[in-house]
Amino acid sequence: MSTDRQEMLDTVCGIAVEAGQAILKVYAEEFDVRHKTDKTPVTEADLAAERIIVERLMSAFPDIPCIAEELCEAEGMPPCCDRFWAIDPLDGTREFVARNGEFAVLIALVEDGRPVLGVVHGPAVGLTYAACGPGTAMRWRNGGKPEPIHARSPGDGLVIVHSRSHENSRRLAEFLQDYPVQARKSCGSALKFGVIAAGEADLYPRFGTTMEWDTAAGQAILEAAGGRVETLAGDRLAYGKPGFKNDGFLAWGCRA
Repeated sequence: MSTDRQEMLDTVCGIAVEAGQAILKVYAEEFDVRHKTDKTPVTEADLAAERIIVERLMSAFPDIPCIAEELCEAEGMPPCCDRFWAIDPLDGTREFVARNGEFAVLIALVEDGRPVLGVVHGPAVGLTYAACGPGTAMRWRNGGKPEPIHARSPGDGLVIVHSRSHENSRRLAEFLQDYPVQARKSCGSALKFGVIAAGEADLYPRFGTTMEWDTAAGQAILEAAGGRVETLAGDRLAYGKPGFKNDGFLAWGCRA
């Protein structure tokens, strides 16, 4: 890990925390919910956080383009590039609307198809996960001292983490029939990647389409902690794809 990369991570962590503060201001009040063209919800918190993130990143790193969720919704998808910021200013807007706290700010640096730096910041739950290369995965609780985290090898059975909305999914139930499942946890947003990176679960299966900004930060952290993120075909989940879309994936801790 280079000093430059660590300095970048420190800057990005600060930006994520600032965006999280803006989100919590909206969270504390009544807010309107609109729906985008893909029927997903959006609030002023999404927009306020993204404005902060894009402005701060463009100021600090003017040579790296920003691929941000709400910007892409407003202006259309930009062409793919080799190096970019993948930004979801408020991952888990449904959790935000439901006021269960399980939403997160996601910022990742992608280089040559790989997420090499990532921050997942959960402002309401007081958790921040961050990494910038192998062995650098860290977790902060409520702004306290950072602690190193590591994915674990599974014991007698797998602990599965998934979204609440997928808890009763037939596709998930069919998939899990092939694995020794010890327990299941539900958790909102990309915080699921952090749960696995911290050795508190073993597998996060996701079926259907996600966007690269949904997964890049979590993947950077999980891989730095010794885990991996694969397509359903078993290939490493790659970035800079046309339309920045992912199909299904499996996020693993360490395999025994």
